[in-house]
Order: sequence, then structure tokens, then C-alpha cells
Amino acid sequence: MPGLPVARVVLDGPLPHLDREFEYAVPTDLADLALPGVRIRARFAGKDTAGFVVARADTAQHTGKLTPLRTVVSDEPVLTPHILRVARQIADHYAGTLSDVLRLAIPPRHARAEKALTSVSAPPLPDLDGSVWQRYDAGPAFLDHLRSGGAPAAVWTAGPDWPDGIAQAAHASLSAGRGVVIVVPDHRDVSRADAALSAALGPGQHVRLTADQGPQARYTAWLKALRGQVKCVVGNRAAAFAPVHDPGLFIWWDDGDDLLVEPRAPYPHVREILRARAADAGAALLSGAVSRSVAVQAWHLPEITSRDPHPVVHIAGDEVERERSGPAATARIPTRAWQLAHDALQHGPVLVQVPRRGYLPALRCADCGTRATCERCQGPLALAGPDGPAVCRWCGARGAHCRECGSTALRATVVGARRTAEELGRAFPGVPVVQSGAREVLEAVPATPALVIATPGAEPVAAGGYRAALLLDAWALTERPTLDAGEEALRRWLAAAVLVDPAGAVVLCGVSRQLPVHQALVRWAPAAYADRELADRSELGLPPARWMALLRGDDADVRHFAAGLPADWERLATPTQTIVRAPEALDDPAAVLKAVRSRWSAAKSGGPVTVRVEPTAGEL
Repeated sequence: MPGLPVARVVLDGPLPHLDREFEYAVPTDLADLALPGVRIRARFAGKDTAGFVVARADTAQHTGKLTPLRTVVSDEPVLTPHILRVARQIADHYAGTLSDVLRLAIPPRHARAEKALTSVSAPPLPDLDGSVWQRYDAGPAFLDHLRSGGAPAAVWTAGPDWPDGIAQAAHASLSAGRGVVIVVPDHRDVSRADAALSAALGPGQHVRLTADQGPQARYTAWLKALRGQVKCVVGNRAAAFAPVHDPGLFIWWDDGDDLLVEPRAPYPHVREILRARAADAGAALLSGAVSRSVAVQAWHLPEITSRDPHPVVHIAGDEVERERSGPAATARIPTRAWQLAHDALQHGPVLVQVPRRGYLPALRCADCGTRATCERCQGPLALAGPDGPAVCRWCGARGAHCRECGSTALRATVVGARRTAEELGRAFPGVPVVQSGAREVLEAVPATPALVIATPGAEPVAAGGYRAALLLDAWALTERPTLDAGEEALRRWLAAAVLVDPAGAVVLCGVSRQLPVHQALVRWAPAAYADRELADRSELGLPPARWMALLRGDDADVRHFAAGLPADWERLATPTQTIVRAPEALDDPAAVLKAVRSRWSAAKSGGPVTVRVEPTAGEL
């Protein structure tokens, strides 16, 4: 571009008041290299600063002399127009900066990967097997729409065969010549989806893109998509901005999983990134899960639901059971659960979901019932094993005596997965006990009889399905002091229950009083529960019905920052953060908040204040 001597550049800088394009002169020797999308280095505030060229122009808007670009780092146009538009939209949506979003969107350059990657053509696609989608209402119509190059949007209540369903949807979009981006929460989900894609698409049709691949492997996979060698990418949230050519389908799995929320500024959720990309590219959008998040329910998308039967769900401790079994009906593992496990173990594995890991993760004084805390830091005390002393979970200090009565006798408040495995091993002698949790998460277990003790999210898949599942300590999930306690409990219970064979049964234990979330599990009705939650939050003015943001930082700085917001914004200070809520009639509250951030940054009148727009319900 020798006739366009001006480069418009975005620089890598986190300061909100500098979140704009800058103009630089293009030296003659860089005229053919400094093309839109390439990485450059330019002088800014006395330092060499990384950035990207976003446009070339024949004249500058700046009236003074332009500083020349220092160098072009690589002639690879890594910042595509589509990604640039979406990154700007996400930055504005979350009151963040464009450079922060681009840092998430484009991985660091790896020169060896650029040089080593050779052009390879993908082999032809095999025939499409759409058998999974035949079992869903509106499933065949959704696939047909994808095959014709359409852009449907839907929410999919899926079964345990969701990896195959994702692979078949990807095949339908690829067969129309359009690209696919698939985002799942963690490495186990990536492995399952990756295997299903390999089986459905054949070799060379997709790449795996995750943050833990290593610099060269990650950048190589990203370059394959950028150069059009593959048009299908699967990964964790690192894949959300994968630069596939002509994207036609964006899929994400399990919207309620907090791993889909980026922990770095501006803290975007995968759902918002993919929704923005689909709108910009005219592509299809598919949100899949066994449960339903309130945020997705608020979009009111068409639903794709299964016609397959589900296992029967029982709630232990109802009136009939109490009359029949007495106090045993309300034990931690009640009579019905023991009997179900005993019968199911004659035919195959039984899943036992325990909300807490460890041995005895919470203790109380055995004499007066006071919560046992550390004498040094007041942290919670726990037992790591049957013979060890009480240990503080925060600072590691050992030993305890009750601060109220002086007693050293302790009793369990919460029983962890290790202690549960120990108890069940004694109750069912000769039956193998398998544990899956934080230290070792199993991918799968065989169809032979075994007790599988797992914490939520670590449940392995059983060949042929579990014969039964016991969901223990239901109160530990529903009594969490967060806005999404019921929503999260239902998500975790259904994730375990869906792994049970339809001919089996599920028992929910530890229910002190029945709540709507318990009935939603019994009826297998996550959408109805999400609808109820959405209605309640709309009435109370809570997310996602109302726009909110969290401000965190030094207390004085946060108060000073919040004082710059309009007077009609609501403010609620808590010990750890300040919640601000914009008036319901305001069209773009994020723009107002972003302007306040820019003024705060430019004035340099206080310390850093972290802004989190649309916080998750678990943060409230």
C-alpha cells in the first residue's frame, strides 16, 4: 500500500483513557508490510509498544507531524476485520478496553510456528450421521437449516450423547461450506468433543485449541484456522475467538459453568463473545446443556428437547418414608438410598455425588455446637483423615479447643467425599469403591458393579450408564449464600442424573424441606425452573433482568469512583465490593460506566478500581 502513508493503530495498553486508535506514518520500507491486521511496534510515551495496524489511509486526522512506525513484527494478518469488530463490541459491552480483549483474542506470536506450518488441504467430509438429532424435537429441522447455510439460534437440552450431537451439528455446517467454533468448559469436555469430532468428521477437519497446549502448539492450531486449513475449532474459552473462515455455527456447552467466564479483564462470558460473533457473521448459534441457565433463558430462544426417557428421581425422607422407616428415613444416607444402591449393585455401577471433597471439611464443638475455628486466623477447621488432628483450612495450624466452652471434642458438620467412600466401603464389603475428585478425575468407568464416589463436575461416564445415583447432602448446594444457589444445584444434580441409565433411578438425599428446585429435578424440568427464577429476578430487579456492575478496590477509591456515576444510579456497598445498578430506562449503561473509567484513569486521582459488568449470579 505505497499510496497510503498513514497507519491507524491500536496499541497494547490497559489505560481506559487511551482506548482509541492512534495515527503513525508508514516508512517507505514498511509500506508493503504494514497492512491491516499485522503486528507492529511503535513509539509511545517514550517506549516501544506492541500493537496492530487496523487501517491504512491517505491522509491523517492529526494536524501535527506523525511519528513513524518502528517495525512490522510479522506480515501475518492476525487481526481479521471480523475479530476486530467483535472485540470492539465486547470491550464496549463490558466497559473494558479494546487492547484487553485483543489480548484474549489473539495468542502471542510464535515465530517458529509461523515458519513451520505448511499448507495442507483437508480431505473430503464423510457422509453425515444425524442419528443423535433424530431423537430431539426440532433436531432434524435444525440440522437441515445448518446444511442449507442458514443461521438458526436455539437452546438445546441435551443428553449424555452431547459430544456426538455437537459433532453432527458441526458436520452439517461444514457441509454447507461454513466454519464452526465449539467452546466447552474444561479439558475433559474438550477431550470428549474432540474424540466425537474425529469420528464424525474424519482426520484433518478440525483442530483442538486450548490455553494449556503450550505456546507453539496453541499458535499452530490458531494459525491453521486463520489460514483456512481447517474450518472447525474445538476448545475451552481460549477458542472463543478462533479465526475460522466464513463462520456459520457457534456452539458452547454448559452455560452455567463458571469456567466459561474469563478471569482476566474485561471478564467476558463465552456466551456474549459467541453471540456477538454470530450476529456479526450471520451465523447459527447453539447453547447446549443438560440444565438451563437463567441468562440463556432470558434470551427466549427456540428450544430443542429430547424425547428420550429419563431415570426416575426420588426425594428421600418424604412422609410415607418417615412413617415406614422412622428416623432412618432422614439419615444422611436414608433407607431408600441404601436399598436402591444394594439392588443396583447387582447389575452395574452406582454413582454417589458428594458436594464436598476431603474427609471432614467442617467441624463443630461436640458439647455446645459452636463452629470450630482456628485460634490463630479464625479459619474453618477440618480433619484430613481418620487419625489426624484438626487442621485449619486457611493457615494449616493444628489443634483446637472451643472458644465458647473450652472443650476439645469435635463432631462433623459436613462429611466429605473421602469419608463417604470409607463409610460406603464398610457398608458394602467386597464392592470396589472408586473415587473421582480434585486429586484425580476419572474419564470413565466400566459397566461392572462398583461404587463411584465423585464430587460435582468430576463424575466419570459409565459404560452403558449407571444403574443408580445417590445425590447426597442436597442442603449443601441449595443453602449456599449466592443468588444462583438453586440454579447451580439443579445443574450439578442433572449433570449426575443424566449419566444414569433410563431404567435406573436417582435418589436425592439431605432435603430438609422441599423447594421448587427439588421438584424441578423430579420433573426433569430445568427450563421451567429457569423461567421461574427469571421471573423472580425480574420482579426484584436482579441480573440478568437488570444491568449491574461490581466495583472492587480500596474502599476509599471505590467510593470516590462511584461518586462519579450519575446520581440516579443505585449503590450498594458490601464488605468486599460495591454493587451499582443503572436505571432501568437507560439504554447503554456500560457506555456511561466506561466514560467514568476513562475520566478516573486520566485524572490519576486514586488507585486501581476493578470493574466487572454483568457479574455472575454466584458473585452476588
